[in-house]
Amino acid sequence: MERKVIGIEMVDGGLAYDAQALTKCFYPSYAITVKEKIEEDVDIKIVIRKYEDAIELDLWQDTQNICQKRVDDIFYGDYWIRKDDTLDESKRKQYKNQFKKLIYKALSEATGQELPWGTLTGVRPTKIVLAYLEGGYSKDEIRDFMTQKYMASPSKTELALKVAETELRILKEIDYQNGYSVYIGIPFCPTTCLYCSFASYPYEKENGLADRYLEALFKEMDYVSTCYPDRKLTCVYIGGGTPTALNEEQLERLLQKVTTTLDFSNVREFTVEAGRPDSITPKKLQLLKTYGVTRISINPQTMKNDTLRLIGRNHTVEDIYEAYDEARKCGHDNINMDLIVGLPNETLEDVKQTMDKVISLKPENVTVHSLVTKRAARLNLENISAAGGIDEMADYARTELEKMGYQPYYMYRQKNTTGSSKSSNQENIGYALPGKEGIYNVLIMEEKHTILAIGAGTSTKFVSVEKKDVTRVENVKSITDYIERIDEMIERKIGVL
Repeated sequence: MERKVIGIEMVDGGLAYDAQALTKCFYPSYAITVKEKIEEDVDIKIVIRKYEDAIELDLWQDTQNICQKRVDDIFYGDYWIRKDDTLDESKRKQYKNQFKKLIYKALSEATGQELPWGTLTGVRPTKIVLAYLEGGYSKDEIRDFMTQKYMASPSKTELALKVAETELRILKEIDYQNGYSVYIGIPFCPTTCLYCSFASYPYEKENGLADRYLEALFKEMDYVSTCYPDRKLTCVYIGGGTPTALNEEQLERLLQKVTTTLDFSNVREFTVEAGRPDSITPKKLQLLKTYGVTRISINPQTMKNDTLRLIGRNHTVEDIYEAYDEARKCGHDNINMDLIVGLPNETLEDVKQTMDKVISLKPENVTVHSLVTKRAARLNLENISAAGGIDEMADYARTELEKMGYQPYYMYRQKNTTGSSKSSNQENIGYALPGKEGIYNVLIMEEKHTILAIGAGTSTKFVSVEKKDVTRVENVKSITDYIERIDEMIERKIGVL
């Protein structure tokens, strides 16, 4: 079936991305193009005109003008023509907000929809709320900003406030501005789940590369250990993929290298994603404990065997229980469990049963993801989908977790997704019992300090607190490319430092 197209006609002065991203929230299945002049045939045409002190918008569908909007008393017209860094930043932001509100109101009228997050299209809406809290604004003032300035719903505003308040408490307890953290990526898994879009490779197929991969990883780690001699290492996070997909000897080599190469004298948190129950053995869990890992993940995603088979996970619910029990026996006292709502064919009743079973285990952390397939995933939601509403499932999970004392402490929204407009507005939320929040998760979500990333498919974030700037440095995704180009990966970081 031919994909429908939306053409946005406007003078491109730096706001083209915002126009495209917001339109995509209302029309996620459409291809969207932004040009100064739309001359080709399109299914929907949006024309945005700038005048001396006003913006006008016309929306045409099938040659019929179905919506007209105008905002008067617009200042800061130069921004439409050019993006000049000498211009006042606060005025630029005000103009941008007015521009996005105009588009939002027009598309809301045309579609009959309201977006839960209003005009906010970024993956980190809590950054705005946290900045307001750090600026000394009251909660009532922040509520007004979110609902009136950004058109966010009251429920999402309250969620963002609750998360940001917890983040603020965590950040006050650590010297994040004078620290940095390290992420280590292990791109191997027992199998690749149908919904996964991360850089991961089946271990059994690629295990011949595992030793060579570790050698390259250790070389990059040696360099990273020298990057910040005057800063304190705050968190170390080994993720993937599934780090415990490595065999026991390889896992021990990795843990030994990490703990002897990096300076752990000030580390507040050391996390390893054990992740898949079918990758966990008693010895691996004991190795994690022996080498000082303070937080692990055991991720069921669902507690329904039929769904586990359908999404490509070669383990059962019983395997989840066994891995969890073994972790407790080894002394692991901070366990996260990832869940996904909206999995294929699952109903609200299935989610209720999963939540009941997980909560009965009393993990310290529960992270609830809403299933939205990315373009790189193998699962096609057009052909197979949940049997219930994702909103209702996520709301039930939130209610039950909060009832049992869990509080949301970090959150991020979906990006570059396929599916309905509702699914493209979902968020993933981390819940924790008080005092058991994942520090690394807060640091990476709020981009508060530099995180040096090691391994294939990872992304380093150099954060300048003074400039309020983030510079990203990517590593290649392919394992063989990473091994062969490891010196280049190191040079990319040197180039920034």
